[in-house]
Amino acid sequence: MHPAKSIILFTTLSGLGFGFLAFLCVGPSPVTGWGAVAGFASGLALAGAGLMASAFHLGHPERALKAFTQWRSSWLSREGWLACATLAVTGANAAFAVFAGIRVPPLAWLGAVLCVITLTATSMIYAQLKTVPRWNHWTTTALFLLLAFCGGALLSAMTWTAVTLLAGTGLVQCYAWRIGDSRLRASGTTSATATGLGGSGAVRSFEPPHTGDSYLTREMIHVIARRHSRKLRRTAFLLSFLLPVALLSAASAYGQAIWAAAICAHVAGVFVLRWLFFAEAEHVVGFYYGRR
Repeated sequence: MHPAKSIILFTTLSGLGFGFLAFLCVGPSPVTGWGAVAGFASGLALAGAGLMASAFHLGHPERALKAFTQWRSSWLSREGWLACATLAVTGANAAFAVFAGIRVPPLAWLGAVLCVITLTATSMIYAQLKTVPRWNHWTTTALFLLLAFCGGALLSAMTWTAVTLLAGTGLVQCYAWRIGDSRLRASGTTSATATGLGGSGAVRSFEPPHTGDSYLTREMIHVIARRHSRKLRRTAFLLSFLLPVALLSAASAYGQAIWAAAICAHVAGVFVLRWLFFAEAEHVVGFYYGRR
């Protein structure tokens, strides 16, 4: 699929923000006072910026509020409602931490649970799509959650938690790439099934259905060369997982600059992972247009 910048920003920043907010709410070291101001402000800003970026992918951003009316059938709508509830609850929790210097456990845990549910709803926007076999797998939701937790642990300065999460997430990412490469073939979709002409013999594309581009060809069909995909995967894995783990091992000896470098490397790697997430997604409509 076409890797739109707005959706890459949305999935990266909102995941990082909600993951950080979850750790601020129920982390082992309660954050209060000025530390809470910086922490919660950063988490809320990241989550809010990600959600605003998603609106720019709409054909008519001014109609974004109408998306909230489809919560019965749309994971996008559910995610919108859950995100608003999460920001409200974590904002209230931040107010207690900043102005009263206390953490209210029921409110904090509710905020953390809502962060997880919101991230799950975001992942289901993609994981529910049977038309994109690579996404229609449990690893999609697992990676949305795990990458958010990795970012949250890094921003919360929880060294060994971050190292453990980064190592585990790296393994899940490798498995997702391996299983994802065979998902389209395993789905059984071909040009014959896409056109409904399978009963007439072998089917091949002679001419495209129309001469110009359409929404489907612009948004749903994107082909990335295998050699580029492999190169970007190695880059993403190095930045997202290997380099942060190596830097965190030296953070205690070399101070905050190394820790900041680990965070920057991970975030840069997640941007590449998200670009690949969309660029490598093979929508079955590509068979209809003869582009698979």
